[in-house]
Amino acid sequence: MIGNISEFVADLGGFLGRQITEAISRITMQQGGTVLIAEYWATGLFVLAVIGLCTFMIGVSALLGGRSQGPSKGLPFESGIIGTGSARQRFSIQFYLVAMLFVIFDIEAMFLFSWAVSVREVGWGGFWGAAIFIGILLAGLVYDYRSGALDWAPVGRERLHRGK
Repeated sequence: MIGNISEFVADLGGFLGRQITEAISRITMQQGGTVLIAEYWATGLFVLAVIGLCTFMIGVSALLGGRSQGPSKGLPFESGIIGTGSARQRFSIQFYLVAMLFVIFDIEAMFLFSWAVSVREVGWGGFWGAAIFIGILLAGLVYDYRSGALDWAPVGRERLHRGK
């Protein structure tokens, strides 16, 4: 396994990767050290590179970033548009209804993706189970549409009660 990892790192890192791999292999083999150093040095080097890169980016942004303190610094920013009305305004219940429907159908997609991965193993029983699951969700979607849950206009809410 050491040979495979060493060859992979050597190919990945070019000349420098080969030199590091050979040096670490010689050190561990000569001193009778553990094989773990030879296997995981690339992971340690990667972690150090990530920490260094993050430190560099935060340092550069701190040095080059603006430090202006003006009267408008603490004001809320509304995408360049002057804010109107109160922030305490209530949302329509329709927003929450659409959010709940989104969550339901998003979870449905998660179940269908996991079913699609294992479709060969579950066979026809899994197929019919997924078909029943989709049928129940489609019945719920039809009910939501007919009851006006997906309509934003007040006229649509009367659709189910009028028998249409």
